[in-house]
Amino acid sequence: MRIGDLAIRGGVSVRALRYYEEQGLLHASRTGSGQRHYPEAAVERVRLIQQLYAAGLSSRHIAALLPCVDANEPSEESTALMKAERDRIDRQIQELISTRDRLDAIIVSSQTPSACVHHAAPAASLAAVS
Repeated sequence: MRIGDLAIRGGVSVRALRYYEEQGLLHASRTGSGQRHYPEAAVERVRLIQQLYAAGLSSRHIAALLPCVDANEPSEESTALMKAERDRIDRQIQELISTRDRLDAIIVSSQTPSACVHHAAPAASLAAVS
């Protein structure tokens, strides 16, 4: 498939795909005229890369892990890296749960009128911060 098709199916920009190639995360074959062509499996690879980025992994870490994913044989070093990242993600999840619980408590307590209401940020402002 061509780069534009992969971008649409992978939910990323063409620019992102070019960046993934520059970082060695994604590979394309080239036609005689220089057009990139990707295999069907590239869609899932792009989604995996996006998940890893969203989880906070750097392109350097992703590049170190992908060969092990491809070979389905993680090295001792990559296994240690994956465990460390998983533990970091678990800590992040716990922090998010704690933050959500605190917000729930504030929401419940705000069901009664208070002077604080005048200083509350509009919901649209809070959404922009997220």
